[in-house]
Amino acid sequence: MFDIGFLELLVIALITLVVMGPERLPEAIRAISLWFGRLKQIWAKTRQEIENEVGMDDIRHQLHNEEVLRDLGEQKDQLEQTLENHKTGQP
Repeated sequence: MFDIGFLELLVIALITLVVMGPERLPEAIRAISLWFGRLKQIWAKTRQEIENEVGMDDIRHQLHNEEVLRDLGEQKDQLEQTLENHKTGQP
């Protein structure tokens, strides 16, 4: 999404240091960090609410159950094939 390298971040940091000064820079970084934390919490809460509304847990459980049943069916087929081979005397 963003293609920002180390050099670009260094230039942004230097420009910010010159514009804001060393006295206000720690406060600005702290405020920005708090806002990013709040946005992250809001995003997580919104995502959780959407998943609850859609019923993602139920969908995940159903998909897991279908996968387990598919695996059991494959194992049953393999077991039946082994039994059939054993009855006919084939290795």
